[in-house]
Amino acid sequence: MHSDIHLTEITLVVVAALAGGLALVRLKQPPILGYILAGIILGPSGLALIESREIVSTLAELGVLLLLFVVGMELNLRTFKKAWVITTLCTGLQVASALAITFLLAPLFGWSVGMSLLVGFVMSLSSTAVVVNMLENINEYRTETGQYAIGVLIAQDLAIVPMILILRNLGKSGFDPSLIMKLVLSVSFIVILISYLSRKQRVRLPLTQMISGIKELTPLACLTFCFAAAAISGLIGLSAAYGAFLAGLVLGNTHERLILLETTQPIQSTLLMVFFLSIGLLLDINFIMDHWTMVLVLLFVITFVKTALNIGILHLLRLPWSQSFLIGVVLAQLGEFAFLLATVGYETKIIDSYGQKLIIALTVLSLAFSPVWLSIARRLKQRASLANGSIFREMIMKAGGGRSGWYSRLKTKIRKPKPDILDEDES
Repeated sequence: MHSDIHLTEITLVVVAALAGGLALVRLKQPPILGYILAGIILGPSGLALIESREIVSTLAELGVLLLLFVVGMELNLRTFKKAWVITTLCTGLQVASALAITFLLAPLFGWSVGMSLLVGFVMSLSSTAVVVNMLENINEYRTETGQYAIGVLIAQDLAIVPMILILRNLGKSGFDPSLIMKLVLSVSFIVILISYLSRKQRVRLPLTQMISGIKELTPLACLTFCFAAAAISGLIGLSAAYGAFLAGLVLGNTHERLILLETTQPIQSTLLMVFFLSIGLLLDINFIMDHWTMVLVLLFVITFVKTALNIGILHLLRLPWSQSFLIGVVLAQLGEFAFLLATVGYETKIIDSYGQKLIIALTVLSLAFSPVWLSIARRLKQRASLANGSIFREMIMKAGGGRSGWYSRLKTKIRKPKPDILDEDES
C-alpha cells in the first residue's frame, strides 16, 4: 500500500511536469517554469497531492549532479580560454558585490554571519538553464555576446566548489586549516586539467573504447563514471558536485563526446525536471505572504540592483555598453545551485527552515520574473535610444537657429545634386 502511494505520486509528478512544461513553452517561456508551477500546484501550497518529498528531493540532488556533469561535457575549452580573464574577473566581482550587499542588509533583517554569507553566494549565481533558453529565444546564443554570457555562467559553476567548501567549514565549531589547502588544490586541479585538455585534440579512455558501439551500455557507463568521480571527490573532503564536473570535463574531450552527450542528456533532462519540480513542491506560499516586505526588497535587489552591477562590472572589463547591457539583464536571476547551497547550509546548521524557505521563495520568484524582466529591459533600452536620438536632433536644430539656421543650410548643401557642379566646371 505504501509503495502504491509512492507510485501514484510519481505518476502525478510526471504528468503534471509535462503539462506545465508544454503550457509554458506555448507561452514562449522556459519549460522549467512549468515544472516549478506543477510542483506548486501539487505541493502543500496548492492541492497538497504530494506529501512525502524525500524521494523527490533525492532525485533533485541527482539532477544537480548531472547538470554539472553535462555542463562539463558541453564546455568548449578553447572558447572558455579566450575569455577566461573577463569571465573569471566578472564572477569574482559579482561574488564580492553580492556579499557586500547582503552584509549591508544583514542588520535590517537580523541575519547571522552565516546567513549573510549564504545569501550572498546565492545572489551572485545565475541560472544556466534559463539564460541559455533566453539567449536562444533572442537569437544571441551563437553570438559573441552569448558566448561571454555562457563563459560567465561556467565561471560561476566553477565557483560552486569553493562556496560549498567554505559553507561546510563554517558549520564546524572552529576554523579548519585544511580549508585553504582544499580550496587551492581544487582550483589548481581544475586549472591544470583545463590547460591539459585544451592543448590536446581528444583524449582516449579505456572505458569509452570498451563501450564504443554498444548503445545499451553507454548511458550506464557515463553515469558510473560520473558517480564514481563524485564519490571519490566526496570521500576526500571535496564536494560530490566537483567530482561530477571533472568527470564531465574529461568525457567531453574524448573521441566519443557526441555519442556520450546524446545518450546522457535524456536522463539529465528527466532528473533536472524533477529538480525544478521539487523546488515548486518546497515553495511555501504562506511564508511569502507572512514576509512579503522582505521578499519584495530582496527580489528588487536580485533583479534591478544585480542588473546594474552586472552591467557596470562588464563595462569596467572593457565590454561595449550594448553587450554589457544584454548580458547584465539575462544574468539577473538566481540559479539552480541556490537550492544546493541552501541544502548544504541547512545540513551544516548555518540556516534553519526559515532561511531555506526564504532562499527557495527568492529562487522561484526570480526565475519566474527573469524572462519578463528581459522583455521589459529591452523595450526600455529601445525607447531610451529613440528618445536620446530625438533630444540630440532637437538640440542641433536649436543650436542651428531652427529650420533657417546653419544646420538646415548644411543639410541642404549636402543634399545638393552633383550635376550642378559638373555644369559649372563645363562652362
